[in-house]
Amino acid sequence: MLRVVFGASVALLLIGPPEGGRYVAALAAAQAPAALPPGDNLVVEGIPSIPQTLIEDVRRYTEARAAGFADWHPTRRELLVSTRFADAAQIHAVRAPGGARAQLTFEREPITTASYQPTSGDYFVFAKDAGGNEFFQLHRYDLSDGRTTLLTDGGRSQNGSIAWSTRGDRIAYGSTRRNGADRDLYVMDPRSPKTDRIVLQVSGGGWSVTDWSPDDTTLLVDETLSISKTRLWLVDVRSGQKTALTPDEDVSYGQSAFSRDGRGVYVTTDKGSEFLRLAYIDIATKALTPLPVDLKWDIQGFDLSPDGRTLALASNEAGFSKTYLLDTQSKKARPISALPAGVVTALKWHASGRDLAIGLSAGGAPADVYSVDARSGDLTRWTESELGGITPNQLTAPKLVEWPSFDGRTISGFYYHPPARFSGPRPVIINIHGGPESQYRPGFLGRNNYHLQELGVAIIFPNVRGSTGYGKTFLSLDNGLKREDSVRDIGALLDWIARQPQLDASRVMVTGGSYGGYMTLAAATHYNDRIRAALDIVGISNFNTFLKNTESYRRDLRRVEYGDERVKEVAEFFERTAPLNNAGRISKPLFVVQGGNDPRVPRTESEQMVARVRKNGTAVWYLMAKDEGHGFAKKANQDFQFYATVMFIRRHLLGEAPSSE
Repeated sequence: MLRVVFGASVALLLIGPPEGGRYVAALAAAQAPAALPPGDNLVVEGIPSIPQTLIEDVRRYTEARAAGFADWHPTRRELLVSTRFADAAQIHAVRAPGGARAQLTFEREPITTASYQPTSGDYFVFAKDAGGNEFFQLHRYDLSDGRTTLLTDGGRSQNGSIAWSTRGDRIAYGSTRRNGADRDLYVMDPRSPKTDRIVLQVSGGGWSVTDWSPDDTTLLVDETLSISKTRLWLVDVRSGQKTALTPDEDVSYGQSAFSRDGRGVYVTTDKGSEFLRLAYIDIATKALTPLPVDLKWDIQGFDLSPDGRTLALASNEAGFSKTYLLDTQSKKARPISALPAGVVTALKWHASGRDLAIGLSAGGAPADVYSVDARSGDLTRWTESELGGITPNQLTAPKLVEWPSFDGRTISGFYYHPPARFSGPRPVIINIHGGPESQYRPGFLGRNNYHLQELGVAIIFPNVRGSTGYGKTFLSLDNGLKREDSVRDIGALLDWIARQPQLDASRVMVTGGSYGGYMTLAAATHYNDRIRAALDIVGISNFNTFLKNTESYRRDLRRVEYGDERVKEVAEFFERTAPLNNAGRISKPLFVVQGGNDPRVPRTESEQMVARVRKNGTAVWYLMAKDEGHGFAKKANQDFQFYATVMFIRRHLLGEAPSSE
C-alpha cells in the first residue's frame, strides 16, 4: 500500500493483484478533520473549535512574507535578508538583484538580524532567543562550513546591539549577564569567544555601543534614561574610562556615529527643537551644531558613507518616509526621487560607497530591499516578496484623518475603508499601537487585509497622545498621572466615528498589543456601552503588578514613562485606574492573547484579567502560546491566532451565528 499525503487530507492508493489481465485499483479519500486541533504548545480556553472551512477561506491571507534587510557583504555586491519560508524567519543570502533567496540559517527560533564581519565577510554574527523570552544570545555563522558557534554565556542574559571595530577584528555589545538588570559593555573577537571581556560596568538597562572611533581606541556609548532623555559618552576601549560627550539634561539623542576623521559625532537630537534633527558635535569643544536640513519632522535614521562625504537620511513625515542624501561639506541635501512612497525600515551603505541599501514597505506591500546608486540615482530592486493570495489591486490605500479630543487637541490616525462593493455603514476595528513611544505608520496590513476585503470592516489606526512622530511635547502628554488622557482620545475617536455616515458606530471593536493592549482593556472599561467587543494582545492590566514583574533590565525605563509605583500617589493612581480593578464594568466579549515567555508584559497580567472578567459572566476567549513571548513570531501560532480572531470578529462584531463559521 502506498500512502500519499495531500495537505490535510490523506489519499489511500490500493493496488491489487492482476485479475483477468487487468489491474483493479481503487482510490479512497479520507476526510480532512472537521476542525483544527490546537497544538500541545497552545492553551485554548473559551475559543470554539476552528472549522476547516474557515482555514481554507482565509488561507491566501496568511501566506504573505517580507524581506528585511540585514547587511551588505563587505567585498561583494550581495546582501543578507531575513525572511520566512517555513515557520520562522531565517537569514538568507541574495547574491544578485532579483536573485533567489538562499537560506543559510535553519533554526527553530526566528532570526531577524545578522551582521557580516566587515572586512572579509567570511562569517556573520546573529542573535537568537528561545521561545520569545528575549534572552538573546550571540552566535557566529561561518560561511565556509555552515557551522554555528555560541559566543555569549547561553544563560538568562540579554546580549545584543553589536558594533564592529573599524578593523573588523572585534565587536562591542551590551549584556545583562552580571546581574540581569544592568547592561554592561563588552568587547570580543568573534573568532575567539574566550577573548570576551568587560569594558564598562554600568548601572541601568539602557546602555549600548553605537560606534567605534576610526582608530578603534574609543567607543561611542548611548545611555538611554527615557524616550526624552539620553546621554552620550566616550569610553576608552583599553581602560574603560568614560567621558561625557553631552551634558546631563532632558534632551534625546536618537542615533549617533563618529565622523570619518574621528573629530566629531553626527547625531539626531531634539535639543532646541520639537523634533529629532540632524546635528554635529565637535569632540574637542563639545559644541553641538544643527545641520541645515530644513525638515519639520523627525529624522528617523541615517548612515554615513564610507568616505564620510555623504549622509543618507530618512525623515518621518506624517508617517511616511522621505529619503535624502546630504553632502557633509556643502551641507546641501537632495531627495532620492526614484524611491516609491512608503515606510523606510533600513539604510546602509555598501563598503564600496556607491550603493545605498534601503529597506522599504511601499504601496502598502510587504517590506522589500532596494538599492540606490549614489552617482546616477538609479533604483534597483533586490527582493520582491510574495503577497500570498492577495493581488496588488486589493491593497487599500489609507486616508489620514483627524479629530478633536476632549481638550481641543487634534489627534490623527490612518483610516482604511473596505471596497465599494460593501454597501451601507461599515463596522469598525480600532487598532491601537504599542509603545507607547511608537507610532502607527502605513506599512503592510498583512492578515488585516482579510477584514477589509472579505468582511467589509473598516480599520482605524489612531496615533493618540504620547505617540512618537509629532514632537516631544505631544510625546509627553500621556506620562505618569496623565495616562488616562490617551484613553480619552479613543473616546473622542468614538465620537468621530458616530459622525461619519459611512461608519456604523453601533458595531465597533477595539484591539491592540502591548501598551495597545492596555489601551484596549482601558477602553473596554471606560466605553463598554459604546463597543461590541475587545481583543487584547499581551496587554497590561495593572501597572503596579506589571512594574513588579517585568524583567529588571527594563523596569527603570518603564517607570519614567508610566510612573514609579514606589511613590504612594502613583501606586494609588495605578490601583484606581487599573483595567483589572475596573473590570466589573466589562460586559462585552473579550479575547485575550498572550505569550507564555513574555519578558515585557508577563502572562500574569493576562491571567489575572481573564479570571476577573469571567466573574462578570462575560464571554472571555483566552489563547496562550507556551513557546512565544511578546507577541507571536512563529507562523503556526500566528495562523491559529488569526483563525480565532476571524471567528471572534464574525461572532461578536458582525453578529453572525456560530454556524456561519
